[in-house]
Amino acid sequence: MTSSRPRAKVVGLGLIGSSVALALRSSGWRVSGSDLDPARYRRALELGAVEAADDDDDEDVSLVVVATPVAAIPGVATAALKARGGEDGLVVTDVGGVKSQVVAAVDDRRFVGGHPMAGSEQEGPDGASADMFVGATWVLTPTPATDPDAYRKVRAVVTSLGADVVELAPERHDALVAIVSHLPHLTAANLMSLAADASEEHAVLLRLAAGGFRDMTRVAAGDPAIWPDIFRDNADAVLAALDDLRARLDEARRILVQQDREALVSLLERARRARRNLPPRHPRPDLVVECRVPVPDRPGVLAEVTTLLGEAGVNIRDVEIAHSAEGDRGVLVLVVDADAAERARAVLGARGFRPALSRLS
Repeated sequence: MTSSRPRAKVVGLGLIGSSVALALRSSGWRVSGSDLDPARYRRALELGAVEAADDDDDEDVSLVVVATPVAAIPGVATAALKARGGEDGLVVTDVGGVKSQVVAAVDDRRFVGGHPMAGSEQEGPDGASADMFVGATWVLTPTPATDPDAYRKVRAVVTSLGADVVELAPERHDALVAIVSHLPHLTAANLMSLAADASEEHAVLLRLAAGGFRDMTRVAAGDPAIWPDIFRDNADAVLAALDDLRARLDEARRILVQQDREALVSLLERARRARRNLPPRHPRPDLVVECRVPVPDRPGVLAEVTTLLGEAGVNIRDVEIAHSAEGDRGVLVLVVDADAAERARAVLGARGFRPALSRLS
């Protein structure tokens, strides 16, 4: 008997592909999958990301998610679509970090380009999570040729996984992610390389790497295998962003050479305001407050703060740790509901902490 649950197939069972599979299964889908690496497929099967299925029996698959490296996406997506002819019941989407070339290469109305802005430094199925996309932005890149029903279906699926959909033209997506994703990774890699080279001469250097350096270079710990295709296929946008950054660094150098204190303060203050006004991973920044809590660097302090707030009924929507360069203290940056902010300040203040509250909008 055919199951009434819809069936999806995920091609490519790395971190994102396995997370998509887990999220789909949590939403009631039957999910099969495939991967060129047999060990990766077996691990995804063991973890319950996918169900065992006959790869030749895809007749009831209504959704295919392509989570391969960018270079392979057009071929895989096109093959999946051709295997089912012009059948209207099938839609195909992808999770690649570059969209223009992918969307242009897949000539089928049933294909909807996509890119979830989520992930971690972990790799493969073992790092996957069913809730990875909750509150995350998921970009969809339909074109005038995209079938409206296909787009609506993909959008409904993405929303059901907890993600917030942003619709962009493929070219616009590539220009924006070059700034917020691709350039930061390239910058982090170069900063890490600079420090590593210097540490060969000064062995103590990496021991001095405090929170700021670690935070700035965190993304350099990610899987390098996915990036050559991304930088190749989005080269124009990345080069434009790189030229802009280089010009800004040249201006920063001029400020330092000329000891232009006013310009330096203006630069740092503008950056500070922009950073503090980054929206949280939640759609209504007007309903939340940032609570900054100075804390000593000791075991259990994070648990102490979160337990106090939990017992007081304060919901923590987001958390970040800003380390001090001295290494013995830092600041917990908590995003809490606005109507609970004063309660959070009172509870923490009673235990000797000194929280500061500020609106995000």
